[in-house]
Amino acid sequence: MQRYRRPALVAAAYLGTFLASLDISIVNVALPTLQQALATDLGGLQWVVNAYAICLSAFMLSAGPLGDRFGHKRCWLIGVLLFCLGSALCALAQELSLLLAGRAVQGLAGALLIPGAMPILSHAFPEPRQRAHVIGGWSAFSALALILGPLLGGLLLEHLGWQSIFLINLPIGLLALALGGWGISERKHPQHAALDPLGQILSVLCLGALTYGLIVAGEDGFGSREALTSLLLATLALLALIQVERRVQRPLVPVTLFRQRPFAVANLASFILGFSCYSSLFFFSIFLQQIQGWSAADTGLRMLPQFVVTGVVSMLFGRLHQRIPLPWLMVGGYGLVGLAMSAMAGFDAHTPYWRVGSLFGLLGLGMGLAVPATGLVVMACAPAERAGIASASMNALRQTGMSVGIALLGSLMSARAVQVLSESGAAAGFDGAAELARQAVTEHRLPLHDPLFADLYGAAMTSGFRLAMALAGCASLLAMGLLLGTRQQAVREPAGSPGTRPAR
Repeated sequence: MQRYRRPALVAAAYLGTFLASLDISIVNVALPTLQQALATDLGGLQWVVNAYAICLSAFMLSAGPLGDRFGHKRCWLIGVLLFCLGSALCALAQELSLLLAGRAVQGLAGALLIPGAMPILSHAFPEPRQRAHVIGGWSAFSALALILGPLLGGLLLEHLGWQSIFLINLPIGLLALALGGWGISERKHPQHAALDPLGQILSVLCLGALTYGLIVAGEDGFGSREALTSLLLATLALLALIQVERRVQRPLVPVTLFRQRPFAVANLASFILGFSCYSSLFFFSIFLQQIQGWSAADTGLRMLPQFVVTGVVSMLFGRLHQRIPLPWLMVGGYGLVGLAMSAMAGFDAHTPYWRVGSLFGLLGLGMGLAVPATGLVVMACAPAERAGIASASMNALRQTGMSVGIALLGSLMSARAVQVLSESGAAAGFDGAAELARQAVTEHRLPLHDPLFADLYGAAMTSGFRLAMALAGCASLLAMGLLLGTRQQAVREPAGSPGTRPAR
């Protein structure tokens, strides 16, 4: 029976990451359905995504130290249990507040699961070739979760209701729990653990206040007292976090490493990747369902090209790395992302699918290059003893970028749509056009008996979507420009690694 323990360990680690990754993509397809079922507005939908993303990014930095102090197996198993609990809370929700509580628990669990798999696999497979093989499979399994999320979510919504997208996590989680409990061996290093409770509290406060302030700004304007107060609180928490991290012996955020320009730029690029690519699922779901009028299942099918191409390119990245220098792969990835998202600013309700699907595929190609290249560059810039904290910071920044992207771009999209619908409604002679526009965009309350207003609504939402895509595309192109400026600075890849030759 002992020979089956390592396969059980691998299956458990894969399933744990599959759970956390699946939840990122499957929920986005259900957003319009959740909006109607729970009678919430666009700001509420943003919080459905952000409650998960905030907890995932804020607590991810603590996953490594917690595993070192209390045991990697124990923390990972707690993560699976919490994810099942959060999923059950979401499925039982009859109002938005309970759903958000469940999403927050899921995010906390994901913070233990995603970074927790890597040390478990690395310890079980010390031989370099075996380790590379099993970690490559782990990456492919993560891509598979993103591929299946939109498709599976659409099918479940049509046939079993929105609760099923959360209930499906329970059998997967219980299987992972059984396999992990038997197959994973416990290991801990309490003497090396770095816990920074004050820094963690400040990071959660900063992220929560920032996202809340941006969502409120989209509803009430950036000049509203509530928005200004939240954004000021986020700024003060960020400044305090920087001061704390400079003084603690083993900080959550490696502030000193950010003095290296290549490291700082690569992490900024990771933030922008979350801001543009990872947040885009939120907007693609709204575009395909509310603007083009597709069902949830059809939406899942139409989003597949992005995830299929991302998964294939990620699996082939090692071979590409043998032929093309790493800095150029990274620059090319962000350039393709920026090009694809900028072109999406031309979408409207009648854009043919061949064009939509082609740009989704191009976006997937860019992500397939950008994600692994960013990780390799960050690891190359960090000394071996700080590799774990550098990896955690990169992933946390990416998740933070997703939260900020959904909040900021969603707020700007909402504000643009309300403005356009208000102006067009007034020109068409609708009484109280401004209030009708606000209700239609932020609360999704449409006078559907009037086809003219429905057409105006579609045009207004299209205008808001175009603005969001244009800004996301510009951010990715900015990252490409910054990476071009740093490519001449040597990236210290491990000796003998493929693709190590000077950039020209």
